[in-house]
Amino acid sequence: MNIIFKSAAVALCLGTSALAWAQAETETAPAATEEAAMADNVIRVVPGENAQEDIQEALILAEPGSVIELGAGIYNLTGALSLDVPNITLRGAGMDQTILSFKGQTTGSEGLLVTAGGAWIENLAIEDTPGDGIKAKGVDQITFKDVRVEWTRGPNAENGAYGLYPVESKNVLIDGAVVRGASDAGIYVGQSQQIIVRNSRAEFNVAGIEIENCYFADVYDNVATRNTGGILIFDMPNLPQKGGHSIRIYNNKSFANDTANFAPPGNVVGSVPRGTGLIVMANHDVEVYDNEFYDNASINVSVNAYQRDYNDPEFDPLPRNIYIHDNTYGRAGWDPDKAVKDLVAPLTGTPIPDIVWDGAVDGIWAAFFGADEGKGVYVKEAATVKVANLNVVRDMILPWDVSPTFELEEYQGTLPPRDAVKLPQDK
Repeated sequence: MNIIFKSAAVALCLGTSALAWAQAETETAPAATEEAAMADNVIRVVPGENAQEDIQEALILAEPGSVIELGAGIYNLTGALSLDVPNITLRGAGMDQTILSFKGQTTGSEGLLVTAGGAWIENLAIEDTPGDGIKAKGVDQITFKDVRVEWTRGPNAENGAYGLYPVESKNVLIDGAVVRGASDAGIYVGQSQQIIVRNSRAEFNVAGIEIENCYFADVYDNVATRNTGGILIFDMPNLPQKGGHSIRIYNNKSFANDTANFAPPGNVVGSVPRGTGLIVMANHDVEVYDNEFYDNASINVSVNAYQRDYNDPEFDPLPRNIYIHDNTYGRAGWDPDKAVKDLVAPLTGTPIPDIVWDGAVDGIWAAFFGADEGKGVYVKEAATVKVANLNVVRDMILPWDVSPTFELEEYQGTLPPRDAVKLPQDK
């Protein structure tokens, strides 16, 4: 269909004039070269009174392979945007220059919803969405490059839940992002496979970076600070994809996560203690190395089982094959919060040790003689690093004769090196 007719059709649907979309440059002619063809597929939009219609029209009318360029300025939007055309690049002039403000949003549950693969979103900001910032669902290849998502009033229970929110997707790249103020997780990747999160900054969220029910993820060179919890590696029951595994957390800094938990009542992350560097819960084959953890008032690193009731027979609540090594630890555990205060501190005292494992294992034998091969927790850190095993299973069996153990030698063992995650769009 000729682009002019498509514009008119969409304009009728949106109740606006297609001619108002004066910045679009999608009238294409046969191109002599590939470069010329690519140039003809650039759609340009600038801020204005019709920002809502202009951007949504561009997202609808773009041909696969097109680039939508948003000029610098503030776009005041009143409704959610959606992208369901494959292989589209949505590009701004910079995360502090091109700002999509949803402060006046009255319709839709997120700022931008992406349901087509091959999307590349870069150099722009999403601000003040009532719901999630950018959600991508069920797509193959989704990239967020130098994108900022922020709730400008700071931490607030009425902020949207997730900043960057790819779910049920494959080949996810988040690079150079900044996310602030999410009432659940700033950067959240859920039920997805083949994931890279790097060079990003998460602050003033409940959870800074969360990888949940995912397979094959590399999380590296990120900063998580001023959140309630810095980095969460979770697995949850009753979801289509569970059994999260094969995750590497390395070269990150998770420090001074000192924001009080502001999650709305009922959220799982509402139980995250203020001042947590890293939590690994119910995943397996997780490697944590070369990170820096410090100034986390509750705990630097926690490894624990899923502790709530559930009715999912396929769900394994235990962490297995967790390898923690060669990290750097600073001050932590001087002012524990929530479960760390109520359950851990009475057993370990304060300051809380740098690494605490709840000791939940599969069966009586493992509780007394160690976990079977492939189900252990392994730690290789400097001798000055404090570790604790709370021995919760032994405590259930012999509650009168059990206390935590603090011996680093209990955690001998390693995991084989894992290949780096590679994504087709990361060339």
